[in-house]
Amino acid sequence: MNISRGFMIIGSLYLLVGILFGMYMGGSGDHSLAPLHAHINLLGFTLMMVFGLTYRQFPQMTKPILARLHFWLHQVGSLILLIMLFMMFTGRIEQSAMNPIAPIAELAILVGSAIFAYNLFRNSKE
Repeated sequence: MNISRGFMIIGSLYLLVGILFGMYMGGSGDHSLAPLHAHINLLGFTLMMVFGLTYRQFPQMTKPILARLHFWLHQVGSLILLIMLFMMFTGRIEQSAMNPIAPIAELAILVGSAIFAYNLFRNSKE
């Protein structure tokens, strides 16, 4: 598995979803999904592209299992969190119904990011 490519491909798909949400909000005048739009663009597009480009710049970071662990924690955590935010902002669930799943998804993203930071510090020396 090419970690760099995986992050960038999936990140580009989130970009398209984020643009579609932005177009919907602009066309409808309903901006109630703006927080979701921001999360899609940040967690989905921006961070994944930064992660992908970093792994591309420092290929030695992709060798340890840490890179795969980071990849999957971020993918699963982001997808679950974004789906739950969509459900909450569209009135399908109450905020209280997001517990304990959303905090676990957020924790997965945090742990994945900590793994990325550790891997970066450990393996980005030139």
